[in-house]
Amino acid sequence: MVIRVSERAATGALLGLALGDALGFPAEFHDVPQILATWGPWREMELPGRARVSDDTQMTLALGRALRTAMERGALAPKRLERPLREEFVDWYHSPENNRAPGRTCLTACALLKEDGRAWQDASQIGSKGCGANMRVAPIGLVPGLSDEQRSGAAQLQSALTHGHPTALAASDLTAHAVRLLAQGADPVGLVGQLRSYALDHRTRYDRTWLGDLWTRSQDPSPEHFVARGWDECLAVLERLQEAVRTVSPETDPCLATGAGWIAEEAFATGLLCFLLFPDEPVTALRRAACSSGDSDSIACLTGAFAGAWLGADAWPADWAARIEHREDLLALGALWDA
Repeated sequence: MVIRVSERAATGALLGLALGDALGFPAEFHDVPQILATWGPWREMELPGRARVSDDTQMTLALGRALRTAMERGALAPKRLERPLREEFVDWYHSPENNRAPGRTCLTACALLKEDGRAWQDASQIGSKGCGANMRVAPIGLVPGLSDEQRSGAAQLQSALTHGHPTALAASDLTAHAVRLLAQGADPVGLVGQLRSYALDHRTRYDRTWLGDLWTRSQDPSPEHFVARGWDECLAVLERLQEAVRTVSPETDPCLATGAGWIAEEAFATGLLCFLLFPDEPVTALRRAACSSGDSDSIACLTGAFAGAWLGADAWPADWAARIEHREDLLALGALWDA
């Protein structure tokens, strides 16, 4: 069993997330043959000279800033997080930099969130389980001092402001938990089993403190039925992931095994698969994730968060880390949480 505590896990995860995003962003919407024809062998993919990120990193930083603001004001609680998070998301919505192929769900929800007096539950897109919620959730797995209830509740709340589908909530919770486990030194070999146990434990747990009456916007007969739908989809993809880790060749498109990543549970599983194929080769893991037929930037973004949490800040090439967009913001949040 591998036991390790990575050096500067938060910095490593945030840098890895942004590097994966920037590596995968140009490849998004291309199939694997097109990627290979344009960028050459996948094991040799290089970070673009101008390492620009997508909305994935932009919204991760928005969440990170909201978390920092909320925790400066006291113990993390629903309203204490919801206010700055809503403000950060609306600021992102209005930003001139919001031109990096943002998702329709985030745009629709943020347009509603900017309306004064509107409950966030009425802005939430209850039918959307796009990956836009869990590709940004890593900070909640990195910030120190949270209880299990706070971490789970905050992960689901930040999802619910935009993506209210129960699978988006569960995948966000599961992603944050995976990041936390890796940052604390969990052995990657046993990680899928730990995540499966976590999903089973939470399968019918609807936290009204954090989610309020969100479930009533659905057609489910009870909050437990509502949330169980999401965890069941995550449990199903964990089974596919467990099989893929044992049988998939690293040379094949990972999306063929665990999904293209446009939806929450598949982005989580495929991003984690790429990490688990190369747990001690973080750059190779990022390249495998970026050279995929699905949502390449979001998959690689998640792979980078997992690898960076496990290996720490020194996992990444210095010349890559030096030119990533938003470097100073990423390093500032990482240093805060690593301290």
